[in-house]
Amino acid sequence: MPGLLKSPKVVAPTTAHGSHDKVPSVIDTTNFIDNQFLPSRAEKWFEVRDPATNFLVTRVPQSTQAELEAAVASAERAFPSWRATSIMRRQQVIFKLTYLIRENMDRLARNIVLEQGKTFADAKGDVLRGLQVCETACGITTQLPGEVIEVARDMETRSYREPLGVTAAICPFNFPAMIPLWSLPLALVTGNTLVLKPSERDPGAALIIAELCVEAGVPAGVLNIIHGAHATVNFILDNPIIKAISFVGSNRAGEYVWTRGTANGKRVQANLGAKNHAALLPDCNKNHALNAIIGAAFGAAGQRCMALSALVLVGETRNWVSELVERTSQLKLKGGFEQDADLGPVISPESKKRVEDLIASAEAEGATIVLDGRGQKPIGSQFAQGNWVGPTIITNVKPHMRCYTEEIFGPVLVCVEVDTVEAALELINGNEYGNGASVFTNSGPTATLFQKSLEAGQIGINVPIPVPLPMFSFTGNKRSVAGTGMANFYGKDGIRFYTQWKTVTSLWRAEDALATEKQVAMPTQQ
Repeated sequence: MPGLLKSPKVVAPTTAHGSHDKVPSVIDTTNFIDNQFLPSRAEKWFEVRDPATNFLVTRVPQSTQAELEAAVASAERAFPSWRATSIMRRQQVIFKLTYLIRENMDRLARNIVLEQGKTFADAKGDVLRGLQVCETACGITTQLPGEVIEVARDMETRSYREPLGVTAAICPFNFPAMIPLWSLPLALVTGNTLVLKPSERDPGAALIIAELCVEAGVPAGVLNIIHGAHATVNFILDNPIIKAISFVGSNRAGEYVWTRGTANGKRVQANLGAKNHAALLPDCNKNHALNAIIGAAFGAAGQRCMALSALVLVGETRNWVSELVERTSQLKLKGGFEQDADLGPVISPESKKRVEDLIASAEAEGATIVLDGRGQKPIGSQFAQGNWVGPTIITNVKPHMRCYTEEIFGPVLVCVEVDTVEAALELINGNEYGNGASVFTNSGPTATLFQKSLEAGQIGINVPIPVPLPMFSFTGNKRSVAGTGMANFYGKDGIRFYTQWKTVTSLWRAEDALATEKQVAMPTQQ
């Protein structure tokens, strides 16, 4: 086992973005194979730029075919011994990894700010939510026991869970630490090996986690990291050695991953797009509701699959829009390392253009832009070229408008007005997505009605982002998941996804243990 390896990555500075020009050179991102950070021989490279400044941070390879095959071969070689490693030993490795991630939370967060653009506080939250999956995985010895029963005299049947083999994870840009950690702890603690593809837009956090895995005692080959875009995804989908794939991303990509992966006989868990609603009722705690809605809509610049992007104003709450706008306009649009930053940039110039085009489409279709974030940017020359879109609120939105039907994935809140609770339920349930929905009310019966009637997989009652902690599972539904939606991330479903049942029936006759007569003659039976 090699010692602690240092990932050859540009580490985010601890000061403001203006210090980036002091980085002497850009270091290319490496593959991670057999516990080594290996420079790629790629011919094609993707540039990673700080979203706040568009300064170049690193280049990410389109891993070559040989490198992709080497990663899978490494995982395949490592599987037999890792599978045979006792569950107590695997648990101890995850215990140490959990400790190391907590110790390196600020380091991981700085890298996320630099590559993804989140505020430092939000980036620490990204790491924390992944860390919680690690913490829950430490309880594997109580989560994995099988079943046994004596089915006849001296005969018993027992069932227990075994690992699948080589697995893979395809991760998005918006949670560079959390999403890899949705898969990695559970895949490893259950005895699988993992080939991880982080987003080519911000791979640094995944490589830091790989470094921590080595220090935690993860053997060579148990975790491998490769890079790239479509070619790498297709390789993962088609490689016969890979038995299961975890994916988080857009509907177009996720439905493709599901279709091609399952056609190749693989297990696939896939979380896709969303259009999360909150119903705002007149009897709610107004101060709490408005603050919660603002945080859920504009945190992380709206780049969350559970972001609150559609507000349903019920009855007289339509008169609260002016106060909502007033409070939202006080949010500070800044670089992630800046003091008091509330939201940072979107990930890329292309994302900025898409968000701004959807805002413009709302205006063209007759909606009203009551708070316009287009053209906003922080003070400071270093931010002049950043991918900035300020908080935006759109009212008079109708269900047929593009800004309502499409996932914007930016700091934009669309507001739809309805007269009754029944109309709010009908509107929310009529949406094709089903990740999450919330209701703000002080009425227990009304809350219960929403809880029972809403079709989204995750419901919040006075909670704007109802993502469950990892002792439960992430349970989106409808078009927010691919396929049947039964292969949920983390929790009990995560354990089920990464394991398969084996059932053994055995017979040990008691009389054989008690027999005393000696047989000295040559046996005559055939």
